Amino acid sequence: MRILLLEDDDAIGMGLRYSLEKEGYEVDHLKSKKDAVKSFRKGRYDMCILDINLPDGNGYDVCRFIKEQEDVPVIFLTASDAEVNVVMGLEMGADDYICKPFRINELMARIKAVLRRSGHGSETAVERIGNICVYTGEAKVTKKDEKTGREEVIELTALEYRLLLTFINNRGQVLTRTGLLQDMWDVDGDFVNDNTLTVYIKRLRNKIEENPSEPKLIKTVRGMGYITDR
Repeated sequence: MRILLLEDDDAIGMGLRYSLEKEGYEVDHLKSKKDAVKSFRKGRYDMCILDINLPDGNGYDVCRFIKEQEDVPVIFLTASDAEVNVVMGLEMGADDYICKPFRINELMARIKAVLRRSGHGSETAVERIGNICVYTGEAKVTKKDEKTGREEVIELTALEYRLLLTFINNRGQVLTRTGLLQDMWDVDGDFVNDNTLTVYIKRLRNKIEENPSEPKLIKTVRGMGYITDR
């Protein structure tokens, strides 16, 4: 589940991003109207959380742009509960609003309620990476045949599945081998060593890549680690 978070206050934005990622959401934190519009054009989002007051405009403009593109759920963050602000946001298609300061548990409850109403929060949530689909509610992974368009179920081990989700949830970020080793452990609870991690990444590539010798989904960043940017 991917969220676009538009908040120009660093402290609030970083805190929100941390809390949302702890709940399992993938978050892109933007700080300006220009960057938010650019990011929305490039990516696919399940929800947008928009601050109203921005350094180069306002969240209403961003909401209007988003709703013109597709019906993605929007929650406004506002420093004022003035009726005119609330009505304006709702009239342009926002699904909810929450006033600052707010309790994080209240925001999480609002997010889940909006996602349920919109159908984005169902058990059949899907994460995509290239032609790979991960049905998180079922822990099922499929690969789409580019010629026939059919989806074929891919059998992954528990650790391969966890490794794939780690790459998806950190899309666009370089993951170091050290960081992956700290997070990965096998089904018996034993930590994975460096050689074993190499084996698991190779196995995962063999199952999801069209050409494992020239990977496009999980790329090697020489001297640093790995990245997924699709």
